[in-house]
Amino acid sequence: MGDWALFAAVFLACVVESVEATTIVLAAGTTREWRSTLIGVGCGLAALAVIVVVLGPAITLLPLGVLRVVVGFLLLVFGMQWLRKAILRAARYKSLHDEAAIFRTQVEAARSADLTRRGAVSDWYAFTLAFKGVLLEGLEVVFIVLTFGANSGNIGLAALAAVVAVVLVAAVGIAVRAPLARVPENGMKFVVGVMLTAFGTFWSVEGVGATWPGGDAALLVLVPAIAVFGLAIIVWLRRQRRSPRRSEPAATRPAAS
Repeated sequence: MGDWALFAAVFLACVVESVEATTIVLAAGTTREWRSTLIGVGCGLAALAVIVVVLGPAITLLPLGVLRVVVGFLLLVFGMQWLRKAILRAARYKSLHDEAAIFRTQVEAARSADLTRRGAVSDWYAFTLAFKGVLLEGLEVVFIVLTFGANSGNIGLAALAAVVAVVLVAAVGIAVRAPLARVPENGMKFVVGVMLTAFGTFWSVEGVGATWPGGDAALLVLVPAIAVFGLAIIVWLRRQRRSPRRSEPAATRPAAS
């Protein structure tokens, strides 16, 4: 797997997760208190750092074949789930992910919550909201960094891509003080879903001892093939949705007595 593909895959996936985490943090900070919110963000990042330090070396100790089978399977599960949701949203069978609506919901909930102080945290609700948002969304970032990095033998580059994505999204979110509703999130989820599915398929096959024609170059065929297949499903679903429904047969009148 080339360095460019590794960086792009991790960067795009982490951008999606960072947008959702930033929405939660902004709702807590702009509505409640920024000091408690930032403490929650810091604690969440510290917890994620501990997870990376503990799991990173442990993953690299696994045999490469076992690692690729396990990670490939997990990536297939994540990738196909992301791809499924993106296809259904693009075909209008599922509502689009609306960051602005999520932001309004979080703000309303934050405004109605009581102000509680615990230790050095003056607003426990803001702290908890930010901590949970960063930790839960960050766990997926950690999973992507470790799996992609370990399989490619370059956790450092994967971590760099994640840091760039998180810092970029956080900087834009703080600068505009508003949810990043204009980010084409569903399109990005489709791309990430395609990439996760492709890499999961690629590594699973390699993990069981098989070889791909052309080695890593097979990804240049596998990624577009999955993308085209996904787009074809979207077109088919849209046509199914637009096609007039068949009229149901008229109810049979009861026989005269």
